[in-house]
Order: sequence, then structure tokens, then C-alpha cells
Amino acid sequence: MLVATCGCTPMREYVQNGFKVGPNYNKPVAPVAADWIDAADVRIREESPHLERWWTVFNDPALDALINNAVNQNLSLREAGFRVMRARAVRAVTVGEFFPQQQDVAGGYSRNAMSNQAANTGFLQDRFFDQYEGGFNLGWELDFWGRYRRAIEAADADLDASVENYDDVLVTMLADVAAAYVEVRTFQKQIELVRANATLQTETLKIVSAKFSGGMVSELDVDQAKSNLAQTQALEPQLEIPLRQAELRLCILMGIPPTDLDRMIGKGAIPTAAPAVAVGIPASLLTQRPDVRRAEREVAAQSARVGVAESDLYPHIGITGAVGVSSKEFSNLFTSDALQGTIGPSFQWNVLNYGRLLNAVRAQDARLAELIAFYQNTVLKANAEVESGLVQFLRSQEQARFLNESVDASVRATNVSLKQYEFGMIDFNRVVLIEQNLVQQQDLYAQAEGDIALGLIEVYRALGGGWQIRLEASQGPVALPPTDGAGVDQAPTESDHPENLPLPAPGPGPVVPTPPAADSRGGPSLVQPVALELGS
Repeated sequence: MLVATCGCTPMREYVQNGFKVGPNYNKPVAPVAADWIDAADVRIREESPHLERWWTVFNDPALDALINNAVNQNLSLREAGFRVMRARAVRAVTVGEFFPQQQDVAGGYSRNAMSNQAANTGFLQDRFFDQYEGGFNLGWELDFWGRYRRAIEAADADLDASVENYDDVLVTMLADVAAAYVEVRTFQKQIELVRANATLQTETLKIVSAKFSGGMVSELDVDQAKSNLAQTQALEPQLEIPLRQAELRLCILMGIPPTDLDRMIGKGAIPTAAPAVAVGIPASLLTQRPDVRRAEREVAAQSARVGVAESDLYPHIGITGAVGVSSKEFSNLFTSDALQGTIGPSFQWNVLNYGRLLNAVRAQDARLAELIAFYQNTVLKANAEVESGLVQFLRSQEQARFLNESVDASVRATNVSLKQYEFGMIDFNRVVLIEQNLVQQQDLYAQAEGDIALGLIEVYRALGGGWQIRLEASQGPVALPPTDGAGVDQAPTESDHPENLPLPAPGPGPVVPTPPAADSRGGPSLVQPVALELGS
């Protein structure tokens, strides 16, 4: 009758839900493409991708070392780990609310003086007396409508979401390290090409100067050669700006102060990998990407909060009681005559609330609809991000192939034009144009090589690659406290097994990245067992 009167959860549904008001959670439907846009391309394979250590496809020890250091020292990852610890503690508090909310041991002593002049007191023989008291008070609001069980469901989902957030930060960090490293190598290659072209144009200037000294050409050719050389040399400091910025991003990702990374990673080629990539099918994004799973867990938590809000529409039913002793004399405090106690049910129903409680339920319902839309949008974005990475990876390969042909032709044209200029067959304007074209084509080719690697990195980022390394380390730098068990009146959920979540341990100061030692699997050792002290 109470349920029908409130007009919320029907009685039958209330019973089917395990005597809990509010909706039982159903995973929302997500829009996922049936196949990838470039699925017909032979370089796109629909077999299950190996995402655990995807960066090893580049076979670059320097990149492996940087990622190893970032996993152990990244501050954003540590921050996300502490969020997991906080969510676990909040869940424990929520579970505790299911049990008697008030369990107090109380006691006291007072020296009392009564008035002989107060109304209806008469003359007191003993105006002054002592009072000793002690006892135990109990108050328990019964979970008649499932309020506390729904709150535990929400806390479980929040804990799951915090773990997914940790994994999402890990995925982003790994991809950011790899992308910044590729940018560093790309800028290094571009600077190397600029220096090589500057050397070539210096030799050209010598040839022009010799011809000018012999009276074979005018001073215009000399000035043109000097201008061309200076223009090329000016590219080097221009490229050093983004190079330094990429190095600084690497420093932040590794949790160290800004420093010169040249002595750590040295010079090297732009990372390359096989031209094909395994991506699975679009539907696998729902289980692979931590941000998608986090959005789904947030929906689950909000679904439970609807039930928490709806429970306020119903009466609060509880049990209150107290047992204790009271005596004027301490010697009689623990006798049977001093014993006193009360026990009984309690009832509280906020009937005249002027629509506040009903609108609170509506607000939670609207928030649930909002999070469902956000989840579906997250899935769409995930699909689009994979497609974006794939098109960059594939088209950059084609661009690099054409640019490689262009560079080869430009090198031949440069050599021929210099010979023809020496013999007076062409004017210097043509030499300048050909040399400038060589600089441009080589620079574009280096960028295209970098874009291939960046495209592949974005594919793995969009697929949610890398978080799986958390599952490999049974003992991480920080072992989170284990959960207290599954929620009351429910099966264990995902929140019952993130206790081995490794958190990067804070070092005593700046740590200089060093190449990692190999672990038993032959790869870099991701984590070292370091205890985390949270302070007193």
C-alpha cells in the first residue's frame, strides 16, 4: 500500500528487485559500427590485436626505457591511483552504513542541587545528591526499501570507475610518451637534413664565389647563394623550438624536472613498424577501452543512486534501544536495581515535503539519462578515434612512398643542376629553386615518416592499448588495501579484484631515466617493489 501510495516502484517490481526500490541496472545499448571503413585494405587485419606492450612493435630500446620510467614515476598515474584508494575507502564507509548506524557507549557523573522553592517540589530532605550513569545506545534504520544496498551498488560502481580511470590515464600516458618520443626523433631527423643541405649549399656558394672571382658570373649569383644558405640555416633554430618542447613533455610524463634528454636518449632514427596492424572488430572497443568502461560504470552508479533518492519517498523504519545503569551511589551502580533500558521501533515519514523528494528523484533520473547519452557518445568517439588513427597510418605510408620518390628525383636534379651550372649551361636561379625544393621534399618526407609512427600510436591509443600491463604485475610499487568483500546482498563485482593495482611510487627526488633491466619474460621490468608511505 505504501508503495502504491507513493506512486513510484510497483510492489511486484519491489519484490522482484530483492525488496529494493528504484531500477535494477541494465547496460545501455551502444552504437557500434559493423566494420572499419578501411576494412578492405590488406594492411588492416581483424584478428585480435596484441595490446599489452604495443610499443614494442617499434623495436626501439630507447622508447622502451622511457616508457618503463614513465610507468614508475608519472605523477598523473599516481594521482589516479590515489583516487582508487579513496573510492575504496568510500565504499567501505558505505558498507558500514548498512549495519546499525548508532552504537554508542556513554557514561557520566553529575553533582546535583535541587531547589526547595520550585513549583510542586515541596520541602526536600536531601537537596544535594550524586548521579552515576553508564550504558549502551543503539539506533538502526532498517534497509526496508533498499536504500543502503543501492548505495553500496553505487559505491561498487564508483570503485570500478576509479579503476577504469586509472587504466585510462595509463593508456593516455603510454601513448603520450611514445608520441613525444616520435616527435623528438622526427625533429632530430629534420635538423640533420637541414645541416646536410646547409653543407651542400655551402659547397654551392664556393662554386659560385669561384666563378665570380673568375669574372664568369655577376655578384648577383653570389648574393643569391648566400641568401639561399642563410634561409636554410635559419630552419635549424626554428626546429629546435618544437624539439625542446617535445623533450619537456617527455620530462613531465616521466615525473622529472626539465632536463636535456640528449644525453639520455641520444640520437636515433624515427621509429618504424610493420605496414600492417591488427585492430579486431569495432565491437571490441566496448571491452578494450578504459574510458568506455568507465562511462558504463558511471551509468551503473547513477542507476543505483536513483534508488537511493526514491527510498526517501518512503517511511524510515528503524529500531532504537538503550541499556544501562543509573544510581545515586557508585557502590550501587552495578547492582540489578540500577539496571534500566528501553527498546522499540521507530517511524519517520517526511510527508509534507512540497515536492522536494519527488523532484530529487526526477533530478537523479535526468542525470541517469545524461550519463547514458555520454556513454553512447563516448563509444562513438572511440570508434571515430580508431578510424582517424587508421587513416593517418595508412595514408601517411602512401604519402611517404611518393615523397621518397620525390626526394630521390630532387637529389639527382640537384647534382645535375650543379654540374650544368659549372659548365654554364643553366643560370643560378634554376639551381636555387632545385636546392630549395630538395630541402622542402626531404623535410616533408621526414614528417611523413613521423606521421606513420604517430598514426600507429593513435591506433593503439584509440584501441585502449597498454592498460593490460597492470594485470601483469601481481606486486606493484604500491599494493592497495584489499576490499572487504562483495557488497551486501549482491554478487561480487569488478570492484572486488583491483587490489593488485600498482601505483607509481614517489621517489625521494628527481630520478634520471635509465635503461631498464630485463624481466623474466625478456622485456623491460615495468615496476620495482617500493613501499609507499602516506605519512603519519
